[in-house]
Amino acid sequence: MDSYQEPYHHGSLAVQRRVGVSDQAAHVGRSIGDGIKPVAAAFLGLQPMLVLGAADAAGRMWASLLTGPPGFVRATGAHSISVAGGVHQGDPLAGALAAGPLSVGTIALDPRTRRRMRLDGTARPSARGLAIEAERVFANCPKYLQKRELYAAGPDGGDLAGDVRRGGHLTSDQEEFVRAADTFFIATGTPEGVDASHRGGNPGFVQVTSPTTLSWQDYPGNAMFLTLGNLERDPRAGLLFLDWSTGTTLQLAGTAHTDYSDAGRTTRFTVEQVVETEAASPLRWSAPEYSPANPPV
Repeated sequence: MDSYQEPYHHGSLAVQRRVGVSDQAAHVGRSIGDGIKPVAAAFLGLQPMLVLGAADAAGRMWASLLTGPPGFVRATGAHSISVAGGVHQGDPLAGALAAGPLSVGTIALDPRTRRRMRLDGTARPSARGLAIEAERVFANCPKYLQKRELYAAGPDGGDLAGDVRRGGHLTSDQEEFVRAADTFFIATGTPEGVDASHRGGNPGFVQVTSPTTLSWQDYPGNAMFLTLGNLERDPRAGLLFLDWSTGTTLQLAGTAHTDYSDAGRTTRFTVEQVVETEAASPLRWSAPEYSPANPPV
């Protein structure tokens, strides 16, 4: 059975070889550990939101948003974190997280500072909400991350979310939601673990080619290819889009694959299920200051 101890499984290694970055990936991979350093613990304690990726009881992959006042995510040891509360009741991962234990990937992304860190492990229900045992912990560079200021935190509590709309394809309004996005989160996984990551670019970097198909260019990054490596082995993926000004979320579950050519890499996503939740987040953010690394669309 593959493991993350290399720290890459054969899917990521295959993509690294195909792209010609094996040496760079081996160097960057030294930053992946299983412990939460003091600087990482301090960063987590300041965050008002956390994105969590996991599979539901039917095996569909989702990315979900958790929010709370700073301190709602906190390190409880060198290899564990506690998350107060959880997802709202209508979230597609609510049942799986309540049942636990569950393989999860998380990403804490702070638009105010353009910093982000990822922590993958196993989540279990706790008296406070969720307890997550860390298996991989590492930071990412600020590339393609838009800067935003937090204007208002709004009322606390995920169950104050508004109407939930479900479907099997994107509506015309949801298509425009995706086309206007400058950021989304993606959850992928294999039998050995789940990972949650971030994708960013100028509005229009995600293309909607039909109510059930999206695509985006895979921009040059840290050479790890954890997401694309997972997709080499397992096509399941979950996407999370956020309206930063209203708190509405759009969650998509489906499958993805990546096409490789001399012109670059394009990931193509097929929508199978859609969940749109009004005011899922109480956070209200400013208009973005786009990353100078974003390529033109």
